[in-house]
Amino acid sequence: MSTILAPGTTAPDFRLHVTPDQQLSLSELRGRPVILAFYPADWSPVCSDQMALYNEVLPEFQKANAELLGISVDGVWCHEAFANDRHLHFPLMADFEPKGAVAKAYGVYRDQDGICERALFVIDKNGVIAWSYLSPVAVNPGADGILDALDRLPR
Repeated sequence: MSTILAPGTTAPDFRLHVTPDQQLSLSELRGRPVILAFYPADWSPVCSDQMALYNEVLPEFQKANAELLGISVDGVWCHEAFANDRHLHFPLMADFEPKGAVAKAYGVYRDQDGICERALFVIDKNGVIAWSYLSPVAVNPGADGILDALDRLPR
């Protein structure tokens, strides 16, 4: 089991590919809440359901001015095909090489499997983790915890 970063911890900055030719860093989003949704793999049934749910709930996240970022160790081309097939309207970030470096920094890399845990983080506008949750890998954690955490953030 991973040791997930706890609330009150400054979120480690990172820069990952969101498309084959574009990168995004966490620090670029400073000043607004950020939701990090680590998930094991594109195309898996639970991950597909989880990302589809977040796509549906995206307007609620946006009401809180929050940016949603999906992160897995899959590569950018896999993410692009998955996002296009599922009609996702939020970035999927490739923690591909060095494999799982961002997941490791957040304490959510499964060394035994070479994938990310299914983990959620809500980061406040100052870059501090306000809420974190480690879900069993075979369970869709839903969106209620994220929405509750966003509601508790100072405006």
